[in-house]
Amino acid sequence: MKDLRHLTKYLAGLGYGSRKEVETAIRRGRVGGLEGGGKGVVGPFENVTFDGEPLDPPPGMVVIMNKPAGYTCSRADGGQLVYELLPPRFLARTPTLSSVGRLDAQTTGLLLFTDDGQLLHRLISPRSETEKVYEAVLARPLEGHEGEAFASGTLVLRGEDKPLKPVKLDVTGERTARVTLTEGRYHQVRRMFAAMGNHVEALHRARFGPLTLDGLAEGEWRVLGSEESARFR
Repeated sequence: MKDLRHLTKYLAGLGYGSRKEVETAIRRGRVGGLEGGGKGVVGPFENVTFDGEPLDPPPGMVVIMNKPAGYTCSRADGGQLVYELLPPRFLARTPTLSSVGRLDAQTTGLLLFTDDGQLLHRLISPRSETEKVYEAVLARPLEGHEGEAFASGTLVLRGEDKPLKPVKLDVTGERTARVTLTEGRYHQVRRMFAAMGNHVEALHRARFGPLTLDGLAEGEWRVLGSEESARFR
């Protein structure tokens, strides 16, 4: 039936296998929610299951992860990749699931993924001015002038000629600080403190826009619910 062919294409697009593999899964009863012994489909797939579990969200999915140290965000880099922490089927989705910007290997915390290309580009665009909050541990005590320098809108990083947008610095300890920025330049927080003669020993992203990790343990991830995703967008 047409609906069953549509379902096969849909499941393949969600990464559950090639069309041939999905057809085999249907014949073996791994796909639930079908009528007439597998001859039809209930509605537009809301009731369909795979191996007894609800289907992953359709294209437009957003995933939040608490990234551990030691994982890189680029498939071109060596070593452990953040994608290894996600189900393999997520990487077989069409459109492709990609990280929203990057965190360097030693930076931990909130990392987003989406298969929505328009959302991804909007979030990483400097024009979006999406707030990102980082917690930094420094090698040396803060000297007191850093907050004014970060907030000035005149700080130019080494190797660049365009000043940074104003950045908020909240001192939380002798060698710890919270940094809130709206850009996402290459290693921005680390380079900002380097410009102040200091070195970031540990860096953790605690917030991205309205999203926080909200108890998500290191290495764990979850898919944003439809209402949560709509608010985020």
